[in-house]
Amino acid sequence: MGGWSAFVTCCVWAILLLALFGDSLASSPEFDPYKVLRVSRHASQAEIKKVYKKLAREWHPDKNKSPGAEDMFIKVTKSYEILSNEERRANYDRFGQMDENQNFARAPQGFRHYHDSFYFDESFFHFPRTSRDFTDSKHLLQYNQYINEVLPDSFKRPYLIKITSEWCFTCIHIEPVWKDTVQELEPLGVGIGVVDIGYERQLANHLGAHRTPSILGLINGKVTFFHYAVVREHLRQFVESLLPQKLVEKVTDSSYLEFLNSWHEENKPRVLMFDVASNIPLLYKLTAFAYKDYVRFGYVDMGLTETSKVVQRFNINTYAPTMLLFKENTEKPADVIQARGMKKQIIDEFVSNNRFLLVPRLVNQKLFDELCPVKQFHRRRKYCVLLVTGEGEQFVSVNEAFFDFASSNTKEVLRFAYVYQRQQQPLCDTLLKKEDTTPPQVILLERRSATGRVLYRTVTGGWNGSDDDKHRLHEQLEILQRDPSYLTHDAMLPELNNEFASMFLIQWINTAYDYVAQFYFDLLYSNWREMMPVLSLIFSALFILFGTVIIQAFSDAGEDKPAKQKAADPPKTAESSPGQESTSSRPPKKNFVEVTELTDITYMSNLVRLKPGHINVVLILTDVSKQVLLRKFAKEVYSFSGSQTLHYSFLNVDKHSQWMDSLMESAPEARPSDCLENEEDSTSNKSDYTGHVLALNGHKKYFCIFRPVFTGEEAESSRWSDEDAGSSKASRSRSSSRQKATTLEIHHKLDRLGLWMERLMEGTLPRHYVPAWPGLDTITPQK
Repeated sequence: MGGWSAFVTCCVWAILLLALFGDSLASSPEFDPYKVLRVSRHASQAEIKKVYKKLAREWHPDKNKSPGAEDMFIKVTKSYEILSNEERRANYDRFGQMDENQNFARAPQGFRHYHDSFYFDESFFHFPRTSRDFTDSKHLLQYNQYINEVLPDSFKRPYLIKITSEWCFTCIHIEPVWKDTVQELEPLGVGIGVVDIGYERQLANHLGAHRTPSILGLINGKVTFFHYAVVREHLRQFVESLLPQKLVEKVTDSSYLEFLNSWHEENKPRVLMFDVASNIPLLYKLTAFAYKDYVRFGYVDMGLTETSKVVQRFNINTYAPTMLLFKENTEKPADVIQARGMKKQIIDEFVSNNRFLLVPRLVNQKLFDELCPVKQFHRRRKYCVLLVTGEGEQFVSVNEAFFDFASSNTKEVLRFAYVYQRQQQPLCDTLLKKEDTTPPQVILLERRSATGRVLYRTVTGGWNGSDDDKHRLHEQLEILQRDPSYLTHDAMLPELNNEFASMFLIQWINTAYDYVAQFYFDLLYSNWREMMPVLSLIFSALFILFGTVIIQAFSDAGEDKPAKQKAADPPKTAESSPGQESTSSRPPKKNFVEVTELTDITYMSNLVRLKPGHINVVLILTDVSKQVLLRKFAKEVYSFSGSQTLHYSFLNVDKHSQWMDSLMESAPEARPSDCLENEEDSTSNKSDYTGHVLALNGHKKYFCIFRPVFTGEEAESSRWSDEDAGSSKASRSRSSSRQKATTLEIHHKLDRLGLWMERLMEGTLPRHYVPAWPGLDTITPQK
C-alpha cells in the first residue's frame, strides 16, 4: 500500500506541475524524453515504467529539496507520458517534437487519426475530471459486482462496457460519443459499465481487455469486442448485433393467425406490437430479449399494405404505437397498451403482469417455482390447482372444461396449471400413488420448501369436466381457503423435466459454432494477444500428435524387422524350451497364453496366497481331453491375456479327483440341479467336471463357475457310421468315428467361454463363497 500511495502522490504532483509548465516544456527544442529517462530508443514499456518510478521517487519535490528537483520532476513525468503511449512515442520518433500546433501533414503518409496529436495541455485538466465524475462514476464496475450482478443480468439484457484508465489520453476524445450513447441506450434497457484498468486489473484480465480505450459487449455471459470507429450509430448497431436473431417475428395478414395459435406448442402468451417503422425498434428487441423465456413477440409494420387486415381486425389506432397481449383466447386480447411515447417502464410492467398463460403447462422446474412459490410466513398463502391429464383427443374436452373453470376463478391466491402425465411421469406418479388414481385428476397443493416438500390433496370424484365436477372443485377450494389443514398428504416432489431442452448433440453443435465464430472474429481483427492461449493449445496438441505418430512409426518399423527374419520359424508355445530365447535386446511380444498346471507344489502360490485383486482362471480337464481343451482354452482367453490381474491354470481331475467334489461341498449353491452327461456308456454316476472353468479369487475366497454348453451341430453329424456298419471293417470305422465324435464334443465344451470371460471382467457373474480352500495334497493313483 505504501508504494501505491507514493505513486499516486507522484501522479498528482505531475498533473499540477504540468498544468503550469507542460506547454513550454513540450515545445522546448532541447527536450529529449529518452535522455531524461536515461533509456535507449529501443527500450520496452516495462523498462520505461521501471525507470520512471525510480526517477519520480528520486526527484519528487516532497523528498528532494534541491533547486532543480521540481523542473527535473516535470521533465521525468512528461517524458514518461510521451514514451508510455505508443502513438505519441512514434510521433516523437518521426518528428522529434510534441507541440500541438506542429503540422504533421509534412509526413509522407500523413496522420489522419484524431488522437495522434493529443498531449497534455490545459484542456486535459478541466475535461476528464468532470467527465469521470458525472458520466462514468455511477457505472464503475468492480470484479465482485461483475461476477455476482452483471454476469447473471446479462442473460436478461445486453451490456456495453468501456475499458479506460486515468492516464488514457485517447479515451478523452471518445468521451462525448460515449456520453451521448449512454444517454440514448440506457433508458432503452441496455446495461452500461465502466472498468478502470488501473484499479480493476483483475476484472480487465477476466474480460480479456489489455489496452485502453476498449469497448466490449456482454450478453448471455459472452464477451464480444467492438472493433469499429467510435460513432454513436456504430455503437447502437453493435448492441443490436449482440441480440439473438428472430427475437421478434415480423407478422403480416397471412401469418398473424398462425402466430397467435401457436401459443399451445410454446406454452407462452403472444404479444403483437404495432408501429409505423420498417425496422423493428431497438426498445422492442430489448424487451423481447428480457422476456424471451415467458412471452413470444411479433411486430406489425402498419406502414405496409400487407398488414392492413390485421390492423383493421383489431381496430388499431395508426397514430400511436400499440401492444396487444393474447393468452388462450386468440380472438380477444387479454391486455392492451397504447401510447405515443412508449417507455420501457410501461412495457416492462405490461409484459411482467401478463407473462403467464391463464392455465400454463408445467414444462420445467423454473416455471413451477414461479407459478407455485414456496410458502413464506410474511406473505399470503398461494395454492396451486394442478390438472394431471393427457395429450390424446379424449382429454380435449376435459382440458377445456378446466380452462373455463380457471377463467371464472381468477383469485390471486389460486394458481391454475396442468401437466401431461407422459411428459412429467415422476411428478405424476408421486402425486397419484397414494390415491391409486389415473388421469384426469385435479390436485390441490401448497409448496412448503424449495427442496420439493409439498402438502396436497386430490379432489374427490376425479375430473370429467361436468358441472358437478366444477361445483365440487369450487366447494373444496372454498374449504381450503378457510382451513389450510385441508391438505392432508405430504410428499417430496422430484425435479420436473425440461420439455423444451434441446438434445445434447444440438447443444454441442451450437457451442462449437460459437467457438468457431469467435475464433474467426478474433482472427479477422488480429486480436493476437487474446488468441494466444487458444493458438498455443492448438499447436501443442498438433505437436504432441505429430510426435506420437513419428515415434510409433519408428517403433513399428523396428519391431517388424525381427519378425521378418524369423518368419520361417515355428511359433513359440507355452511348452517351448526356456532356453530358446531371443538374442534381441528388446523382449519379443507375447503371442501365446501361459497356462500352468495346478499341482500340490504351485497350489499355494497360484491360489491360496494369490495377491488381492488377482484371479486365477482354472480349466478342469483329464488326460484324454488335455490337448484338445488346452488349445481351445488358449484360443478363447487370448484376448484377455493382456490383463495383469488374470492368471491361467489347469487342474487334472485324473490326478486330483477329490478336489472338485470338496469344493462343491463347500459351496452347495454352485452345484447344478442335474449333472451334465457327456458319455453315453459311462458306468459311473460320478459327476464329470471335464470342460468346467473356475475363476478363483484366493484372497476373498470366492469362485465363479463356467459349465460347458454344447452347440451339438458337428457332434450329431459325426455319428453317421453307428447305424450303417455291419462288418469287422465297419466296426473299426465305428470305433474311429466314436473317438472323433468324442473329440468334437470335448472341443465344443468351451464354445461360449469368451462370453463368460466378458461377464467375468464386468463383474456380473454370481459369486460362490467358501470358508476355506480344499487341500490338494493327495494324488489319485493311476488305474
